[in-house]
Amino acid sequence: MPANTGLTTPGDRPKGRRLLETAITARTLIAAALIAGLAWAIVSILDALLLVFLGIFLALVFEIPVRAFMRKTGRGRGLSATIVVLGSAVAVAVLALILLVPLISSLRDFLKDLPDLVAQLRDSDELSGIGDSGAAENVQEGANNLSASVPDAISAVLGLAGEAFAIGLSLFTVLFLALFLLVDMANLKETVRNMLVPSEADRWLDVWEHITENVSRWAIGAITIATIAGTTQGLTAFLLGSSYALALGLIAGFLDLIPNIGATIAAFILVPVLWAEEGITAAVIMLVVVLVYQQLENNLLSPTIYGKAVNISPFFVILGVTLFGALLGVLGALVAVPVTASLQLILQEVTKARRARIAELRAAAERLAEDAAPAPDVAAS
Repeated sequence: MPANTGLTTPGDRPKGRRLLETAITARTLIAAALIAGLAWAIVSILDALLLVFLGIFLALVFEIPVRAFMRKTGRGRGLSATIVVLGSAVAVAVLALILLVPLISSLRDFLKDLPDLVAQLRDSDELSGIGDSGAAENVQEGANNLSASVPDAISAVLGLAGEAFAIGLSLFTVLFLALFLLVDMANLKETVRNMLVPSEADRWLDVWEHITENVSRWAIGAITIATIAGTTQGLTAFLLGSSYALALGLIAGFLDLIPNIGATIAAFILVPVLWAEEGITAAVIMLVVVLVYQQLENNLLSPTIYGKAVNISPFFVILGVTLFGALLGVLGALVAVPVTASLQLILQEVTKARRARIAELRAAAERLAEDAAPAPDVAAS
């Protein structure tokens, strides 16, 4: 009889173990296949998911105005949502018809003349020392490339033939997704309430309400503040004699939608343009106006209009703008703040019980430490 060496050969392994290993491998392969299929499906319908996201976001934006309209008029939710959403769409369309052509024309002229503006800056007496540097040449080359691409860019903005139809169809889809979601909002909340136990239902419906208020207040506030910023800086450029005041106001207002860093980026555009057009004095005046307005916006306008709707740290604001901008481009950068604030609310609610337990344990530990501390010696009188 062969001696027992204590080693197990592959043939001596229990069959059950082989079956278990096979089963685990099969489950792993199936899970990997499902994940790959889900990722492929998401990539395939990414455009449709983006439209759904925009529809939900727009519904949250309109929720507070719809409620206000219902309170003031006493109308039903369906009629109120229809009037508010479609009325806003008509107003935006009318403004676009009135302002779009002059805005696009002014922006096109500014971009076409950008190489000349950069050349004037390089030839100015104040910048003569760096006019021939490599950095100045890179800026000049970038301005030339941007100017050369202006006709195609403007065609893309205005939309021609099939592009215009595709954009119109997308806008129509987003608009009516938002409208139907607004009409069914109360039914959706009731469905959530029926699916959860009462305590959990109240908890998550409260989170839903906070997210709605944050998104709606942010959107209304962002449009208001961007309009003030664009008007202030565009009017300043006009009074200083700039030929591109309308385009500069549009750039300033659009960039102001990006919190914390938008106004700074706008200053890096407006000040050099005024310098090239009207000289160093006009550039300094524009810089002072931008800095003063930035302080007014940070300390007066934003706290008054936004309130606590976007009460998140500047670090997470910039992080959100960077990440969502990389994912969704300019649109992602614009909606990064309310989305980040909403994610913060959800995270706070998920970790609420844990944070409460940790606070209780910490308080108990502090009490034990105080009880264990020796009593101070009392000096004899």
